[in-house]
Amino acid sequence: MELRLDGKTALVCGSTQGIGRAIAEEFALAGARVVLIARNEDALAETLAALAAPTAGEHAYLVADFTEPESVRRAVAGYLNEGHQINIVVNNSGGPAPGAVAAAKPEEFVHALTVHLLCSQTIMQLVVGGMKSNGYGRFINIISTSVRQPLDGLGVSNTIRGAMGSWSKTLATELAPHGITVNNVLPGATKTGRLKAIPGNVPSILNFPVGCKFCTRCTRKIDKCETVEPPLVEITPNHFVRCHVVEPQMTGGRSEP
Repeated sequence: MELRLDGKTALVCGSTQGIGRAIAEEFALAGARVVLIARNEDALAETLAALAAPTAGEHAYLVADFTEPESVRRAVAGYLNEGHQINIVVNNSGGPAPGAVAAAKPEEFVHALTVHLLCSQTIMQLVVGGMKSNGYGRFINIISTSVRQPLDGLGVSNTIRGAMGSWSKTLATELAPHGITVNNVLPGATKTGRLKAIPGNVPSILNFPVGCKFCTRCTRKIDKCETVEPPLVEITPNHFVRCHVVEPQMTGGRSEP
């Protein structure tokens, strides 16, 4: 199936590196007008120049600091006030610092909640009116497999990811009557800078061969894992890991892309 996004405008958060940049590149190849948003303007300009040309209009970038929701609000509102609309939102931000939940300071939770949930809420409230008027909208939230099973050593991240999952499911029910869908993507370990920051033996999967399947809970190869807790992921030649078991999230609205 060929997915085309001709005529659609997609706001992709955290789009200068890692998963966010990969999504922006793929959306551009599908014909969408991509609006990048992140805090590093040099990286934004470099990413913008690398995108395939959209079928209509021009790509753009917005500079905003996700530790300050007001910065995000000003950037997105400014783009909308120029007469643009946003049809698709990809909520994606770097994960909180690793560490045990019992040792985490309250301000760590506040920081993570701001970057992930509050900025997502801010963006949603800015764009949802236009989506309702058009009878079409897509929210795609890049979260984590920890929504299903908390990961060791990622106490704050596990907590915030769960909050994002509940927010998304609630929002999906509210927006479904307006033709707007809300879906969560739960990536397993992916070869980005984030992976190297996770403690323990997770980085050992960097040495697994192509075709190897392993358990994301214990990071052991399947033939050595006694419990095999899903989701399982597989090393592939082009994408570092591919989800082997995926749990779909609640989806509202229509089924077209």
